[in-house]
Amino acid sequence: MPSNVVTQGCRLNLAQADALAALSAGRTVINSCAVTAEAVRDARAAAKRALRDHPGADIIVTGCAAEVEPQRFADLPVRLIGNRAKFDPFSWRATETGQSSSPTWGGGDSRQRAGGGLPAWPNALATTARARGFVAVQDGCDHRCTFCIIAPARGPARSAPIETVVAAVTRLVEQGVNEIVLTGVDVTSWGQDLPGSRAFGTLVQALLTRVPALPRLRLSSLDAAEADPALLEALADPRLMPHLHLSLQSGDDLVLKRMKRRHARADAVRLVERIKGIRPDMAFGADIIAGFPTESAEAHAKSLKLLDDCDIVHAHIFAYSPRAGTPAARMPAVPPAVARARAAELRAAAATRHGRWLHQWIGTPLDIVAEGERGWSPHYASVALPAGSPRGAIVRVTPTRIEGNGLA
Repeated sequence: MPSNVVTQGCRLNLAQADALAALSAGRTVINSCAVTAEAVRDARAAAKRALRDHPGADIIVTGCAAEVEPQRFADLPVRLIGNRAKFDPFSWRATETGQSSSPTWGGGDSRQRAGGGLPAWPNALATTARARGFVAVQDGCDHRCTFCIIAPARGPARSAPIETVVAAVTRLVEQGVNEIVLTGVDVTSWGQDLPGSRAFGTLVQALLTRVPALPRLRLSSLDAAEADPALLEALADPRLMPHLHLSLQSGDDLVLKRMKRRHARADAVRLVERIKGIRPDMAFGADIIAGFPTESAEAHAKSLKLLDDCDIVHAHIFAYSPRAGTPAARMPAVPPAVARARAAELRAAAATRHGRWLHQWIGTPLDIVAEGERGWSPHYASVALPAGSPRGAIVRVTPTRIEGNGLA
C-alpha cells in the first residue's frame, strides 16, 4: 500500500507532506493539528476513519494533537509520534500502540533535544504535492500568547539554514513550480536562532536575488511585531506577491495585552500604512479572535473598526474557545453565545469588504496559478479557470462576475 499522508491544520503541516511520505513506508499517517479542541476531535475522527478503511494497517498519528493530547488516542489501535520525534527515523520503528514516541525538548540549551539536535530540515521540508510549492523555513515559537497551545506543541523556534532554503526553492523552480509559499509557525522569527541573528527579510531578499527564475514568491502569516526593514524593502520586488496575512487577533489594546501579543493597535495600523506606501495594491488578510476573555462590547467594536483601519480583505474570524492548559482558559469568560454573535458580526463585515474588493477585479486580466477548477491570483483572489487548465500552470483569466467568495 502506498504511503497515505492526511494533512490537517496549518501550511507548515502541508509543507511536511512529502517528507512524511518518505518516512512512512506505506503507512497511513495523520499529521494532526491541535490549535483548538475541535482540531483534536478532527484528528481522532481521521484516525477512526483510517482504521475503518484500512483494517489491520499501521496507522500513525503525528503532529500537534499527538504531542499535546496523546491521551485522546489511548483507546485506538494507532501509534503516536509527536512533533519532537516527527523526523527522527528511529521513531518510525514499531512502538507500542497508543504510546507516544516523542522525546523531551531537552534541558540546558532549549534548542537541543535529548539525544542530539532538533529535527533536521529534509529538503527544507518542501513539497510539490500541490500546485504550489510549500517550503517550511521555520518551526516552533518562543512566544507564549495566552490563548495558544502551539508553542508547547511545537517547541522552541528554530530556523532552516538559508542555504538549505535556497537549494529547496531552486529545486522546486527547476521542477516547474511557479509559486513558492514560505511557511512556519512564527515565520517572521526566522533567523533569530541562527549565527548572527538574521532577519526574515534577509532570507526573502536572498531568494529573490539567488533564484532569478522564481516566478512568484508568497509569504504566509506574519507577526506585525516582527516586520523587519529588509522585509519591507523586499516588498518592492514584483515577484513577491501583493498579499500579506497578518496575525492581529484583536483591535483593542487591553485585549492584546491580555493575549500577550507584542504589538498595539497603532502598530498594526502604522505597519499597513508603511506597506501601502511601498505596494499600494497590497491585499491584507488577518486573524481575529472574537469574544476573548474579558472582551467588552467596546473592545469588540474596535476589532470591527480594525477591518477598515487595516484595509482587511481576507479575514479569518474565530470565536474564542478555551484551550485547556493555557492562561486564557483561566480568565473571566465571555459567554459563548456572545462570542459567537460577535464572530458572526465580524464575519459579515469582513464578507462585505471582501465582496467590494473582489468587484474591482471584474474585467481585469489576472494571472492565476491553477489548482484544478480554480486557482489563486497574485492578490489571493480565488478565480474559476477554463476546463483542462494544467495544474500548477499560470493561466491568464479575465473574470466577469463574482461567484461565491471568488471570481469567475
